[in-house]
Amino acid sequence: MASCGIYTLANDVVFDQLVAFLNSVEVNVSPDIPVCIIPYDDRMEQVQKEIGDRPNVSIYEDQQEIQRWEDFAKEVWLNHPLASEKSDARLIESRMRFQRKMVAFKGDFDKFVLYDADTLAMKPVDDIFLKLDTYDFVFDDWEHAKTRLTALDIPRIEATGELTESQIRPKLHCASFFASKKGLFTPEDVAEIKMRLIEQREIEWINSISEAFLFSYLTLRGYSIFNYTLSPNAQDRTGNCADADPFVNQDNVLYNEQGLKPIHRIHYMNFAAADFARVSKGEDVNIPHRDVFLHYRFLKQPNAKPSNFAEPDLFTKIGRFKDKALKKIKRAIT
Repeated sequence: MASCGIYTLANDVVFDQLVAFLNSVEVNVSPDIPVCIIPYDDRMEQVQKEIGDRPNVSIYEDQQEIQRWEDFAKEVWLNHPLASEKSDARLIESRMRFQRKMVAFKGDFDKFVLYDADTLAMKPVDDIFLKLDTYDFVFDDWEHAKTRLTALDIPRIEATGELTESQIRPKLHCASFFASKKGLFTPEDVAEIKMRLIEQREIEWINSISEAFLFSYLTLRGYSIFNYTLSPNAQDRTGNCADADPFVNQDNVLYNEQGLKPIHRIHYMNFAAADFARVSKGEDVNIPHRDVFLHYRFLKQPNAKPSNFAEPDLFTKIGRFKDKALKKIKRAIT
């Protein structure tokens, strides 16, 4: 019988979000499903301590595989047209870290779902695992519908005569939530992909230095894809972004506002990890569905959940403003 599990990418920086995510999986997906945390970097002390009481949660340990994907990402991005801009040096480093998600293809699970840690799971994933009997990849996002800054340069690809826009668009997707199977992207596959990207300059097909955009390129040829947002069943087509889609809260489970359709997850993609750390300490931070986040964050520690929220004092605000300004200056210099 195929083993099934969940991956996420995290470190101590997103600790509060990770705890909320793990609790949401336990309640809304399954208390028994195994979860493997792929380390974003070495800052894992709090994470290690947290999972000590979670027998179903582990940390990915194959450093050789992690390094393989980081090396691939670095070599690819250094050949991207945008890499000549100094301001992208830090971006390349962060994209290398995000590329660690790909180690899931050589992990313990035969079938898996990967969630970004800035996510709350909202329903079981049995239907996703069933779809993996037919498809190589399952997604649930609206990347294909974008009209500005699409993941791939559609006109450039069309000009090669290999694919048309109608063939390309359904292949565009995010990397924040996807399901697939162990064994894809072998070293031989990756070597072929790297040759096409660098030597044949298909790196120019990718519109920005983004691991999500690169992922759309990686799945463009030879893989079958199902995207819930393109499903013929209207019940499957929902939103998932915390700052873009309206949801209805029913007993701390969110539903698509239109039709009260169940959603797989809510994704806080445009919110800083610091905001979740601050609201978890009782600071008044404006986060969509804050009450739902706090419910899962303190599910196992209800007495620690803040009940009153206060604005930071003026001294704190000034200090944060200075820190932000200094970071901008450092980025501009380097």
